[in-house]
Amino acid sequence: MNYLFIHQNFPAQFLHLIRHLVAEGTHGIVFISEPNDNAIAGVRKVAYRMPERPQSNAHRDAQEFEQAVLRAEIVARTAANLKQLGFTPDIIIGHHGWGELLNIRDVWPDAPLLGYYEFFYGLDGLDVGFDPEFPTDPGQYARIRAKNTVNLLALNNGGHGQTPTLFQHGTYPAWARPGITVLPEGVNLDKCRPDPAAAAREFVLGDIRVEPGEKLVTYVARDLEPYRGFHIFMRALPRLLRARPDLRVVLVGGDGVSYGARLANGSWRQYMLAQLGDAIDLARVHFAGRVDYEDYVRLLQRSDAHVYLTYPFVASWSMREALACGCAVVGSDTAPVREFIADRQTGLLAPFLEPDSLADRVLEVLEDTALSRRLRQAARGWAEANLDMGAYIAAYQALIDTAIGG
Repeated sequence: MNYLFIHQNFPAQFLHLIRHLVAEGTHGIVFISEPNDNAIAGVRKVAYRMPERPQSNAHRDAQEFEQAVLRAEIVARTAANLKQLGFTPDIIIGHHGWGELLNIRDVWPDAPLLGYYEFFYGLDGLDVGFDPEFPTDPGQYARIRAKNTVNLLALNNGGHGQTPTLFQHGTYPAWARPGITVLPEGVNLDKCRPDPAAAAREFVLGDIRVEPGEKLVTYVARDLEPYRGFHIFMRALPRLLRARPDLRVVLVGGDGVSYGARLANGSWRQYMLAQLGDAIDLARVHFAGRVDYEDYVRLLQRSDAHVYLTYPFVASWSMREALACGCAVVGSDTAPVREFIADRQTGLLAPFLEPDSLADRVLEVLEDTALSRRLRQAARGWAEANLDMGAYIAAYQALIDTAIGG
């Protein structure tokens, strides 16, 4: 078969499927994307370039859509060049989020389309207005509604949809859900696995060292920001550090902003360190930045308690990988996390907005060896039952067959 993938950041959510298709060795695989250095042998990357963004004359609430329309135009032009060169896809698989798929059926009207639906924005019950520390100005409501313009056009563009969680599926309007299949994403359970010996040896990551007798609390996010509860975690640290002189904390994540608002000056890390001052012992709290994947997995394997927090928003892969590594996870009691963690069964849950409650749960894991052991075993068992990569690929192939048949 000829597969055409489209996403601005190759290989994105399609990495595991593409690796499987390449291993089968019988497919033509083309990926349209913006340029980057990533490469997979057996995949033909076709790059498109967005122009430098000039000052827009469009209304502020329409500027994001303006970019999506421009992206759709450039991607369709790139696809038309492929068609002229003789390429015809048996299926097109892509992400609807940035408008790349909006015009693709103008190029191949009869090609089956399987689009990734990530999140439908709302003004109530989701990320907007969730955190009272950062209230949403009602003047921003129109802009938030406008963020769904691409979503709505995509839902009216035919083809079939997929999304990885029930939570994300539920953000879409009821009339749209029958056309979107929930396809839970898998984890490489061979790479992300427990290492029972990790706690008995020194852990080294750059200039960070954790001795065998020390307790290690970990936190991972693409960027250290409020959407992932960074501010809540930081406020829980003074109590944890006082209670456990043997404690070290390692935070993985960049200083950018993936979701939500940027500060006028500096990063959220700088903001929280300035706010907490001497209450944070930087000899025991380590900011690792972004790390290599192998080091990240080693960190999870060594962790004594792993904290994962998120607004009611898209869940991170790191939570899945932490469960697969057999971490004792303390998560936020928010809908995306509850889909993965049953409180006191596969992890512990704490109210997102309560740093003291979060500290209590972490200390419970650190001090109750039997509880920690039980949670770790249950986390790995849940991952084996629900995150198996082979089952994920088989379900993906069945969905592709459905999209082609439909």
